[in-house]
Amino acid sequence: MLARPGQIFLKNLELSGIVKVKPNVGGPRISRVALDTPLRSLFDYLTIPGAEPGRLVSVEFGHRQMVGVVVELAQESEHPAESLKPVLAVFDTLPPLSPEWLALCKFAGHYYMRGPGEVMLPALPSKLRVTKGWERLAKAMAKPLLEKKPHAAKKAAAKTPARKTAAVAPVDPAVMEAAPAGGLPADALPTDALLADAPAEDVLRTEAPRLLPGQRAAAAALAEAAQRGGFAPFLLYGVTGSGKTEVYLDLVARILATPPTGLDAPASQVLLLVPEINLTPQLEAGLRGRFASTPIAVMHSGLAEGERTRNWLAAHLGQARIVVGTRLAVLASLPGLRAIIVDEEHDPSYKQQEGLRYSARDLAVWRARELGIPVVLGSATPSLESWARSETHYTRLELAERAQPEARLPAVKLIDKEAERKNGRASADGISQPLREAIAERLRRGEQSLLYLNRRGYAPVLNCDACGWLSNCTRCSAHLVMHRQGGANRLRCHHCGLEARVPQRCPDCGNADLAPLGRGTQRVEEMLAELFPQARVARIDADATRLKGSAQALFDEVHAGKVDILIGTQMIAKGHDFQHVTLVGILNPDTALVSQDYRASERLFALLMQVAGRAGRAGMPGEVLVQTRYPRSPVYQALRSHDYPGHARSLLDERRSAGLPPFSFQALLTVEARDLAGCMAFLRVAREAAETLEDCAEGWVVLFDPVPRAMVRVANRDRAQLLVESGSRAALQRMLDAWMPLMQEIRPRVSWQIERDPASV
Repeated sequence: MLARPGQIFLKNLELSGIVKVKPNVGGPRISRVALDTPLRSLFDYLTIPGAEPGRLVSVEFGHRQMVGVVVELAQESEHPAESLKPVLAVFDTLPPLSPEWLALCKFAGHYYMRGPGEVMLPALPSKLRVTKGWERLAKAMAKPLLEKKPHAAKKAAAKTPARKTAAVAPVDPAVMEAAPAGGLPADALPTDALLADAPAEDVLRTEAPRLLPGQRAAAAALAEAAQRGGFAPFLLYGVTGSGKTEVYLDLVARILATPPTGLDAPASQVLLLVPEINLTPQLEAGLRGRFASTPIAVMHSGLAEGERTRNWLAAHLGQARIVVGTRLAVLASLPGLRAIIVDEEHDPSYKQQEGLRYSARDLAVWRARELGIPVVLGSATPSLESWARSETHYTRLELAERAQPEARLPAVKLIDKEAERKNGRASADGISQPLREAIAERLRRGEQSLLYLNRRGYAPVLNCDACGWLSNCTRCSAHLVMHRQGGANRLRCHHCGLEARVPQRCPDCGNADLAPLGRGTQRVEEMLAELFPQARVARIDADATRLKGSAQALFDEVHAGKVDILIGTQMIAKGHDFQHVTLVGILNPDTALVSQDYRASERLFALLMQVAGRAGRAGMPGEVLVQTRYPRSPVYQALRSHDYPGHARSLLDERRSAGLPPFSFQALLTVEARDLAGCMAFLRVAREAAETLEDCAEGWVVLFDPVPRAMVRVANRDRAQLLVESGSRAALQRMLDAWMPLMQEIRPRVSWQIERDPASV
C-alpha cells in the first residue's frame, strides 16, 4: 500500500523532532482548525498530541497541504470519523497563540463577515504559513531575535562613555508611584533579560522634557488608569504640535516599569499604532532615544518577510517590549500587552480597503476592552465617531496649546481665486501672487515652505482642444494621468496600473496640439524650479518614494534644512515635525468640497488642519495660505479659527438629523462583474432575500436601492453597491448573519463582499 504524500511529510517531521506522531489516547479526538479559505467555518481533523488551541499545524486540505491554527478541541465531529483526515504536524516549538488572540480574530471574522481563517492566517508572517521553514525558525527562536539599533544621535554620542546593557531588574513599585507624571526617569526602566548578552552600543539617551500643565494633567490621568487597571478608553485631543507624543512616551515608561503580575507572567508590552509606513521611522527614533535598552519591534507591510517574521516572533515570545506598526500590527500576538496607543486615530488609513475590511482603531478599542487595559486614541482632528463617544463613553483629555513655549498656531489666510481673477491677478501656473510673494519672503529669511497638493503626476488628464478628446483609461471610469519619467512622458491609470505612451496626435481627429489639463505635484515642482531657480525644491509623493528608504531619505533632507520648498501629497500632511517650516500653501482643496460621500467635508477639514499644523512649530511665526474659489465655505471658516470643536459640533448636528453614523450603523454590499447588468441583477435578488428577514420586515434594518458605484468600472470590472443601515448594531449583526447564507445560495457569476462600517459610501 502506497503512503500518501502527507504521511511521508509527517514521517520526515517526526524524524526531525518537530513533532511526535502517536495517537491521541484518552483526550479529545478532534482538532477544529482555521484555514485561510473563503469558507466561514472551522475544519475538523483527527487530532494528535500537541495539537492544542493556538498551535500551528499542517493539514491536508483537498489535494494540498496547508498551515492552519487549532482553535478548538472536541470529542465528536458532525462528520463521520472515517471521513476525517489526521493532523499531519504540529509546530510545537512555537508557543501557542493565546486565547486572547484567538478571541480577537474570531470576533474580527464574525463582525467583518469573514471566516476565522481569513483573519488568523494573513495576520501571521508568510514564513509561518509554510511548513518547510519551521525547522529554521525553531533554531532562530533559541536566541534573541532583535538586535539593538543605535539611535539617530549615535554619532553625537561617540564622545560619551559606552553604556553597558544592564541585566534585567524589576522596578520597585515605589519608584513608579513616587515619580511625577512626565518625570519617570529612563534609567528606572527594566532591560529585557533576553538582550543581556547583546553587545554594548554607544547610544545617546534623550531625556524626557519637562511637560506643560496640560501634558502633565493628561499624563497623570493615563498613569492613574494604568495603575488602577481595567479597561480605560481615552481620547487625547491636542492641537497640532501640542506634544501628544510626549504624553504617549510617559505612559509607555510607566507600563514598561510595571513588574509582571506573577512568576510566569510575561513582561509588560505596549502597542503603538500609526496610520502610515512613513510615520514609523520618526516615532521609532524617538522611542529608541528615550528607551535605548528596551527591545522594539516594528511591523508594517514595507518590511522584508524575514524582518517581519523576526519582529513578529519577538513580539509573540515577549522579547519585544514596545511594538510600533501600522494597522496590521493590531492583530499581532502580544502576550504581555498592557496598553494600546492609536496615533492620528482619525486617519482613513486605519481602515483596510480590501480583503478583510477591518478598522484597526476599532479593533484596538475592542482588544483593550477584552484585556481590561487602557487605550489612547490621539488626534488633533478626531473622527466624529470618537468625538461623539468622548461625550458619552470615553474620557477626553485636551491639550490646547503647543508644546514649545514660543510656538503658536499659524495664521490662516484664504486667497479668493475668483477675486484674484477679477482683479487681473490670476496665475497661469496655479500659484497665486500672494503665495509667490510669501515663498520669496521665506527664501530671503532662510526658512522653509511646504506646498500641499493631493494630486500626483504631471497633469490629471491630456486634452485635445480641437475635438475635446481626453486621455481616458480603456479599463476604468477614470482618466489616464500624465507622468514625467526621466524626461519622457507617460500616461498611467492610478486605479488599474495601465500605462501608455503619450500620443503624438489626437487618436480621434489627428490634431497634434495636445495639452495637459490641470496640475499634479510633478508639474508644480517644475514650475517652482522656474519661479525660484535659486531654491532647493523637493517633491515627496508615491512616485518619488518608490524605492525602499527613499521617503525617509527625503524627510531627513527636509529636517536637515537641505530643502527650501517642499511639494507633496498626503504623505507630508500629518505627523511630521518640520522645525523650519513657517509657510504652508494649500493649492487646490476645492475638489473635495463637492462629493457624494457624506464624510468628505469631515475628511477635508481634518486634512487641512493637519497640513496647516506643519507650520510654525519651532517658535517662528507660521502662516497658511489656502487658494480657494469658495472662501465662505464652513470648512475654510472653521480652519481660519482652528475651531475643531465647533466644526465637529456642526457636523454631528447634521449627522444626527440625517440619521447618519455615528448615530446609525451601516454595512455595504459591493459587487463586481463583467457588466453592470450582472451586478444590478444580483443586488436586486439579494435585496429581495433580505426583505424576508425579520429585522428588515419589522423596520429595524433599512435597505437602500442598488446603485452603481461612483467609479463604475475598474480594471474591466463593473461595480455596484447596496447600502444597509440600522439604528441598532445588534439588529444589523443579526440581519447580516441571516443574510449571508441566503446570498451564498444565489451562486451568481459575480464577486461580492460585505463591508461593515464602510469608510466611504
